[in-house]
Amino acid sequence: MAQGTRRAARLFALLLVLSGCKKTQPTPDATAATPGQASATPPPVPPLSPGARIEDERNTIDVFKSCAPSTVFVTQTRVMVDYFGGVAQEVPAGSGSGFVWDDAGHIVTNFHVVEGARSVSVTFHDQQVFEAKVVGLEPRKDIAVLKVEAPANLLAPIKVGKATQLEVGQKAVAIGNPFGLDHTLTTGVISALGRQVQGAGGVTIRDMIQTDAAINPGNSGGPLLDSTGQLIGMNTMIFSKSGSSAGIGFAVPVATVARIVPQIIKTGRAEQLGLGIGIDPMQKLERRLGLRGVIVLAVPPGSSAASAGLRGVTQSGRGITLGDVIIGVDEKRVETFDDLYTALDAHKPNDVVKVTVVRGDQTTTLQVKVVVLNPAGGN
Repeated sequence: MAQGTRRAARLFALLLVLSGCKKTQPTPDATAATPGQASATPPPVPPLSPGARIEDERNTIDVFKSCAPSTVFVTQTRVMVDYFGGVAQEVPAGSGSGFVWDDAGHIVTNFHVVEGARSVSVTFHDQQVFEAKVVGLEPRKDIAVLKVEAPANLLAPIKVGKATQLEVGQKAVAIGNPFGLDHTLTTGVISALGRQVQGAGGVTIRDMIQTDAAINPGNSGGPLLDSTGQLIGMNTMIFSKSGSSAGIGFAVPVATVARIVPQIIKTGRAEQLGLGIGIDPMQKLERRLGLRGVIVLAVPPGSSAASAGLRGVTQSGRGITLGDVIIGVDEKRVETFDDLYTALDAHKPNDVVKVTVVRGDQTTTLQVKVVVLNPAGGN
């Protein structure tokens, strides 16, 4: 009996020792990562070394530093009449952006930025303001050229790029004055090329650049630049239901700007190419007759159009008789004045084009020379 009691006591003591040696499980750490999962508290990002930037950041900064001095703020005023007070005064009526074209003080902006202006002023990057005069306008391309008498140190001409280098996806940098906030930079890419947009002059502007770089009211007329700081377009308009940037902006391509601006500087107007014939840009007769095409109203005697065989409208006691109705130029179909203007705009003076016309119930093709029209001439 005593022996059994001693055996039970030894067994009980052994159990106490074993229970004292049992390991205590640690409390789970809420911040510890479980296998296959990221830590709930990520490690801090190591600080960059002084002046460190990724390559794209450095490029954007360099483009802005290089091109901001070439970008200006354009403001127009108009005369407002207070009929009750019997006074008239000039008031700010709109603003936009522009850029320095050359060291002679020529500034390029949009036609719609200065349209109807009584006076125009240009503000440079150092906030100096100069009155500007309008050298010439090209509403059909939404281009205007101004001139200021400013010190040479303020005139930093923009670098003009080549249109052949443009590709969808390449970087696009816009600098302008949206909502009057001067020298604002936005970046994006060229989203598309060859867009067609209705211009301020009532004629479709072809080959427009589409970009997602934010463009807002006040950006109009400012430069669109590539990663080398070269001009690739002039910001012109946006597609937006709210009036603010929706990621779809359009710019007049640099090829058009580079062709039109020197013409305006030289002669005060852009060269308008035509066939040397009389037509009606409003196409009143075409609409009345329900015709698709451009009616030749008159052909000046001795002109290249007359030599090519084009015929205009004739009038007799019985009324008028149609001559030729232009329905095509080269391989492009012509249904409106817009179509004819655009087809000829791709050519140079003295080029010979194939003009397809309907004459009575016959269709024929004539070889006609492209000519530069004078301001009061035909089309």
